[in-house]
Amino acid sequence: MTEPSRVIHGDNLEVLATIPDGTVNLIYIDPPFNTGRRQTRQQVRTTASATGSRVGFSGRTYDTEVLGSRSYADTHDDFLAFIEPRLVEAHRVLAPTGSLYFHIDYREAHYCKVLLDRIFGRASFINEIIWAYDYGARTTKRWPAKHDTIFFYAKDPDQYTFNADEVDREPYMAPGLVGPEKAARGKFPTDVWWHTIVSPTGKEKTGYPTQ
Repeated sequence: MTEPSRVIHGDNLEVLATIPDGTVNLIYIDPPFNTGRRQTRQQVRTTASATGSRVGFSGRTYDTEVLGSRSYADTHDDFLAFIEPRLVEAHRVLAPTGSLYFHIDYREAHYCKVLLDRIFGRASFINEIIWAYDYGARTTKRWPAKHDTIFFYAKDPDQYTFNADEVDREPYMAPGLVGPEKAARGKFPTDVWWHTIVSPTGKEKTGYPTQ
């Protein structure tokens, strides 16, 4: 009998310690990025209203009620000391066919890659995925940073799970060059993903501080 899905609310390091070895098929981790700023998110509830100040899809308007807010100081003097024990535990609980996706940005990505190589082994590195987006402010003092990095590691590079047939395909840039059948199916994505971020006013925003 399959165990029902569970959502566990707690410190991931403490929770990981309670999970048996080799029992997790997939781990996706999106830790704090060590931005040096206090990150705050409001949890809101919207109600359709003809006089609401919040404008949504097709011009519909809504009243907004703030239910609360959560925040944390996204500052770590030694970020690797913070993240290393969590990655060690993640490696321990992964099944032999399991995979880890580690989401980070330019501030710590290079240091985390070296750390992941040490914990998982360089042979277990499968992909560096670039998540590019075009959202938010743009500095004029350097090239604006508009991408995150997702490192994909396998517990065992010889037997990890990757279901290519389940991946959503993308349209061809020049569909006339590949024929109607391939054009209708679309092309397999590369390791560069062009997607926007979750809008600060989107319904997907739950108010969780790291979102």
